[in-house]
Amino acid sequence: MPEYPMLQRLKNTWFFNIRGDVLAGLVVALALIPEAIAFSIIAGVDPKVGLYASFCIAVVIAFVGGRPGMISAATGAMALVMVTLVKEHGLQYLLAATLLTGVLQILAGYLKLGSLMRFVSRSVVTGFVNALAILIFMAQLPELTNVTWHVYAMCAAGLGIIYLFPYVPKIGQLIPSPLVCILSMTAVAMYFGLDIRTVGDMGELPDTLPIFLWPDVPLNLETLGIIFPYAAALAVVGLLESMMTATIVDDLTDTNSDKNRECKGQGVANIASGLLGGMAGCAMIGQSVINVKSGGRGRLSCLVAGSVLLLMVVFLSDWVSQIPMAALVAVMIMVSIGTFSWDSIRNLKKFPLSTNLVMLATVAVTVYTHNLAYGVFVGVLLAAMFFANKIGHFLYINSETSSDGSQRTYTVVGQVFFSSADKLVAAFDFKEALSKVTIDLSRAHFWDITAVAALDKIVIKLRREGSEVEVLGLNEASATIVDRFGVHDKENATDLLSGH
Repeated sequence: MPEYPMLQRLKNTWFFNIRGDVLAGLVVALALIPEAIAFSIIAGVDPKVGLYASFCIAVVIAFVGGRPGMISAATGAMALVMVTLVKEHGLQYLLAATLLTGVLQILAGYLKLGSLMRFVSRSVVTGFVNALAILIFMAQLPELTNVTWHVYAMCAAGLGIIYLFPYVPKIGQLIPSPLVCILSMTAVAMYFGLDIRTVGDMGELPDTLPIFLWPDVPLNLETLGIIFPYAAALAVVGLLESMMTATIVDDLTDTNSDKNRECKGQGVANIASGLLGGMAGCAMIGQSVINVKSGGRGRLSCLVAGSVLLLMVVFLSDWVSQIPMAALVAVMIMVSIGTFSWDSIRNLKKFPLSTNLVMLATVAVTVYTHNLAYGVFVGVLLAAMFFANKIGHFLYINSETSSDGSQRTYTVVGQVFFSSADKLVAAFDFKEALSKVTIDLSRAHFWDITAVAALDKIVIKLRREGSEVEVLGLNEASATIVDRFGVHDKENATDLLSGH
């Protein structure tokens, strides 16, 4: 049968784990509602913007994403980047920035930037996650200042339910505790008629399905100048969190994912979200872990999560609007506590100073700037510098003189590149009167043009002092770069060196 391979592929992709995926999708949908609303409030937009985004991104990514079983929706990391844009220019510019974010992410996918995740060290990832947790917690503080004691009591009770409910026999593991917290706190607030802020006070909830919505902004360079910095930051932050989450899900499920396809998929999903009145989003570490732990493995779980989320919000909006903000604050504090890597504090004594500095710098810059992209950039830069410095020390130069003192052999062992090139030059004595100098490079490796320039400098200086110089033992890779960029074995080597 000609369609058999296609049907088989469909089964392998979508229907190999129907029960597990559907149940996991339902759990995720229930847990997504409060988070989507809370993230909308962090960004300073109506709850429906986050809810539409979560529905749209989850449904689209189910079809076009590169990591089955991973949940993508509106996220705190993205919301934190949007705050200033929404405050200064409004929702329409956010929608335009969301579209541009999608375009940049698709471009990143085609440029195979998903593969660059291997250059992000574990300490940067840890710093990124910790900073995200701190920023989510800080975003809750306005809801806890200048409020009545009822809010503190509800928040504390909500946290108690979230952390203690899973220990209840049988049902504790069946129903997500954040959902129990929201339902019970909403019931208490309605029963006692408490005068506290609710989701309905934060903005209008959707009562209709999303419709096509082109951003109402002028299509000119001025608009591009406003939205591009935010779109670039959103694209970077979104891809970073998505790639990190994909790596975590890979480990949890012992399967591989297509990171570059995920980049393109995130881009398509964000464009769809922007056209339906939603904000930009990306993969969610917490929800993805919930999905996998609940039995979700395939694309179906993400599709179910997005679809159920929309149906519940549209048809149960009167109830959702009654949710007290204190309950959502409790949920977001739980997300913050769960996101933070507490092991990183215990490991401060265990890990090397350079690793700790990279992690702490990532956290500090991110929290200070409220931009996860800046934090990751600083972290990656510091990690690269520390690595280069460490490898630069792995260079040993030994020298031996012949019995008559007229010849000397230098043996170079280790890595020669921009960080260790000066050390190599400093090991040679150019004032020593020798008839011949042999440089044994059989146990050395030359990595870049700085290393080649250092070798040129050594050879030409020694020749200038009247010594015959012989370079031995270059391995194939080093010989290739030396032949291509070196000048010591060329005519007019001295003149060429000055223009190196």
